[in-house]
Amino acid sequence: MSALLNLTPAPALPRAVVDAKLVSLLKTGAIGLGVLLSGFVIREPAPYELYMVGLIAIWALFNLKISRRIAPLLTLLILFNVGGVVSMSQLAQLGTIPLYIAVSLFLALTSVFFAAIVESEDALLGTIFTAWVLAAVATACLGILGYFGAFPGASMFTKFGRAAGAFQDPNVFGPFLTLPAVYLLYLILTARPLLATVAVPALLVIAGGVFFSFSRGAWGLLAVTSMLTVLVVFLNARTGKERLRVTMIAILAAAGLALALLLALQIPAVADLFSERARLVQDYDGARLGRFARFGIGFLWATEHPLGIGPLQFGQILGEDTHNIWLKALLDYSWLGFACYLTLILWTLTAGFRILFRPRPWQPYLICVYIVFVGHVALGTVIDTDHWRHFYLLLGLLWGMIALEQKHMAQRWRGTLQPLGASR
Repeated sequence: MSALLNLTPAPALPRAVVDAKLVSLLKTGAIGLGVLLSGFVIREPAPYELYMVGLIAIWALFNLKISRRIAPLLTLLILFNVGGVVSMSQLAQLGTIPLYIAVSLFLALTSVFFAAIVESEDALLGTIFTAWVLAAVATACLGILGYFGAFPGASMFTKFGRAAGAFQDPNVFGPFLTLPAVYLLYLILTARPLLATVAVPALLVIAGGVFFSFSRGAWGLLAVTSMLTVLVVFLNARTGKERLRVTMIAILAAAGLALALLLALQIPAVADLFSERARLVQDYDGARLGRFARFGIGFLWATEHPLGIGPLQFGQILGEDTHNIWLKALLDYSWLGFACYLTLILWTLTAGFRILFRPRPWQPYLICVYIVFVGHVALGTVIDTDHWRHFYLLLGLLWGMIALEQKHMAQRWRGTLQPLGASR
């Protein structure tokens, strides 16, 4: 009894520690919610835009720092939008064009924001990826249920008879799902059995969303990025046993997806639309003024109009938009915008590849983001990715991790390098 009476309560945590944990929890929740909202863009302005405007403003008041490592990203994106203003000056009537350029600038700022927060706190990468996976599973479920008309009003989650989820366009919905799919595939190839098993059903749902979007670009993007992921993980494996494991899992995953595809094609409506969409060249691609012919016309115009022809004018003149990000940059953002965009893409690809195989706590995230970013750059040759929110998120994440590596190397050379955190 005397021993019990002599017991003293454990000392309480210092107030500073409690406050720091609370701030960390708030930051994690705020970032996670922002990424989660990026998967729901049925109307514009979407909740994502409204939320991110407030979040960036609040973060800027307290702790948002744009380092010299992120400054090139900010500079090139601002100059890209200055090119849009130059192109806009060619129009006699502006209409809604200033709003279009304002949205472009806002999306550029979101890219810089995500780059800055990743550089300052790499632990947020886990939050961002988890939120993106949750958003992808949710919007993929809506797209699949909408495609099959599973409940009254489900058609709002389809467009042109194709799954669109909580997006306005199936051709944006499908590519949005790619990074979560690649990340889950990476976990299946490398993670512990329990986590890999949990990732399997989520990957199947997301892959189903991509399939029922009937977007040729999304199909190709998922197929190519998945193969690149397997290749990079195989090359990055340290032992023959790990390489054998990666090979076997990849074969099983491919067989499972092939079986799921065969089962889906047993539905006549699905088989008919699949056979129609699976053609490499559609009628509207190879027609007299189809997509490919418009490419030629557009690039000819670009040589004659170094200041551009004005944002959104190409589609009004020829009836269809550019469906090519390089042509879009030339005509809507002038030669200045095109030069800045080309410089930004080449800089990002080069800097990202140089650090791709360096063992770091953030390497799994870097591999997934880089592969999907490369796929989006290639996809941009046949579709306009200008206002894709998740493309700017990819760009920001990649620059954030490039900045992390630069900071790590600078600390190493100064001899002040702190131990890298445990692999997440």
